[in-house]
Amino acid sequence: MAEHKYDVVVLGSGAAGEKGAAQAAYFGKKVAMVERDYYLGGATAGTTVPSKTLRETAMALSGVRARQLHGVDISLRGHVTVQDFLHHEKVVKQTERNRVQFNMDRHKVDIFKGAGRFKDPHRIEILAPGKQPDILYGDVILIATGSSPRRPDEFPKDGRIYDSDSILQMKQMPKSLCVVGGGVIGCEYACIFAALDVDVSLIHGRDILLDFLDRDISYALRNAMEKMGVTLLMPQRLAGVTAEKDGIHLKLASGDVRIVDAVMLATGRQSNTGDLNLEVAGVELGKYGLIKVNEDYQTNVPHIFAAGDVVGAPALASTGMEQARFAMIKGLKLPNYKNAVAPILPAGIYTIPECSSAGLTEEQCREKGIKAVSGTAKYGQNARGMIIGDYDGFLKLVFRWDDMKLIGVHVIGEIASELVHTGLCAMTMGATNELFINTCFNYPTLGELYKYATYDAMGKKAKLEAEEKASKS
Repeated sequence: MAEHKYDVVVLGSGAAGEKGAAQAAYFGKKVAMVERDYYLGGATAGTTVPSKTLRETAMALSGVRARQLHGVDISLRGHVTVQDFLHHEKVVKQTERNRVQFNMDRHKVDIFKGAGRFKDPHRIEILAPGKQPDILYGDVILIATGSSPRRPDEFPKDGRIYDSDSILQMKQMPKSLCVVGGGVIGCEYACIFAALDVDVSLIHGRDILLDFLDRDISYALRNAMEKMGVTLLMPQRLAGVTAEKDGIHLKLASGDVRIVDAVMLATGRQSNTGDLNLEVAGVELGKYGLIKVNEDYQTNVPHIFAAGDVVGAPALASTGMEQARFAMIKGLKLPNYKNAVAPILPAGIYTIPECSSAGLTEEQCREKGIKAVSGTAKYGQNARGMIIGDYDGFLKLVFRWDDMKLIGVHVIGEIASELVHTGLCAMTMGATNELFINTCFNYPTLGELYKYATYDAMGKKAKLEAEEKASKS
């Protein structure tokens, strides 16, 4: 049984594992990575990137991006096969996996394939079929094993019932699909299949979709999904599920029964910690196997850190990367390179239309007692928005009342997850409305929306101040 000593041992090769390993290796540390799957990349390469690829495929095959070409119908959705749908996904997935492998190779990270588990607080045992176990000793250990779909017990095992992992192996395109769960994953897949003319319904237990979003964005997304043909069953709860010859029978708490060809479960995720033997290391766990960490992403065991989905919300690839980089800087006491995880974290939701946000919503401002004013600019009143045919999208900016400091950016529409970064950078630098008023944006671009949303907020504030002044006189 061979034992190898490393400065850092990383468990998992997804977004957090890759960036944590690269960060440590960048500063000359000897790093080992343990991955149980054949390919590197984890769920990021296996499901996150593929799901976004499927969205692009659906947009292309359905002709959504050619929506305003008069007299032209390039939609292929009525003729789409599973092979058409999944072909580009497979290519992109393999390319992303190759990229992760190349990144680890160029950073000289040693890769160990097999299931890793703690033998003691510093030692990881790696079990692989047909091989003697390897033992890795790590001065610092980073747990980045990600999460997996959580499947409620009431759902029978049936090939027509998918989750966000198994749906990528579907054999035929369903005519009807019910998505159970109205979170980010559920909404994204509902939009993807609706764009391909699948009869989609979505069961959600609340009366608001994605309630962490600004309400204006959430309501606009709901309207857009219904316009696409998604039947939103909300607030509704599932009372029973049976798999029959004619389809999957879903009984709702209201008494209604829906019969569909396939079901997509988006019922939450659980951390991949069950096989790590964490009790031997003394690492404390929370609900659904989440690893408890402090602000430095350090567990209760000082040399063991965790990042990414395995520690819970916000459970985004982008945040996992930042968490892992920061954890390695703290764990290895690296030079003054990064003093904190990014103070404002963006969220990108790849529905159709796309949504993205950063900073505070108007609702959060009210809850916190922050006086704020918002401004909105619509894609349909922007030259670039009209060119691309997106008349319903909009950008919403939230400013602090007293000094007009930007404190929130919210977008729904084409390239929302790209457009949000302008506002994100502005907030990170503590910018006020003057930044956008004094900036010259290319024309025609969606970037111009920032100037006009700012004008709108300034106009609202001036009007309210005038009304207040008049009421006092």
